[in-house]
Amino acid sequence: RILEINREAARFYHSVLMSEQGAPGLSYLRGRGLTQATIRHFGLGYSPPSRFALVDFLAKKGYQEAEMIQANVAFKGRSGRALDRFFGRVMYPIIDLRGNVIAFGGRVLTDAKPKYLNTSDTLVFRKSDALFALNFAKNQGGQQLILAEGYMDVISLHQAGFDTAVAACGTALTAEQVRLLAEYADEVVLCYDSDEAGQKATARSLGLFAESPVKV
Repeated sequence: RILEINREAARFYHSVLMSEQGAPGLSYLRGRGLTQATIRHFGLGYSPPSRFALVDFLAKKGYQEAEMIQANVAFKGRSGRALDRFFGRVMYPIIDLRGNVIAFGGRVLTDAKPKYLNTSDTLVFRKSDALFALNFAKNQGGQQLILAEGYMDVISLHQAGFDTAVAACGTALTAEQVRLLAEYADEVVLCYDSDEAGQKATARSLGLFAESPVKV
């Protein structure tokens, strides 16, 4: 049921992005240089500012509020009613190796915090052992993967022809993710930002790869 809810949510967010209501999201993605084909390929979407848009949509499809909360696309408000977890954000569906939507990352378009909001761990998703876009990257043949810092970095790399790029899902790289990378690659190219945070992340990642057979 959670996987079904996630799939319906992804379709909903994508349809909103392609509608008048999704103009802020589409403008952001276009501003970052993404083509229509790339937006469709990654199933990108937009969560409207209303706090009940997805909840009402899913309720009409026959899903219970408790199930939406379990899927972490909603949470219980003070009134006891379920509210949308994501609103006013560009939505990045996270897809597993079988093609199931298992989680979402959402980027706010204002100065509100947090800039990125990610699905918490659920029955179908563990942040610490998932990699964004591995469902695409694993099919490209060859034994090299590119490890980038964020969703947009990965998507831009894919659009530019570097379709073996992946990223950790809203968390610092973990030992579990390094093990997963080792299953699909002999070599990993670290492609983090050059700012201080990126340099720290690079140094930390090198420490994790030191325990791995993967060449970095």
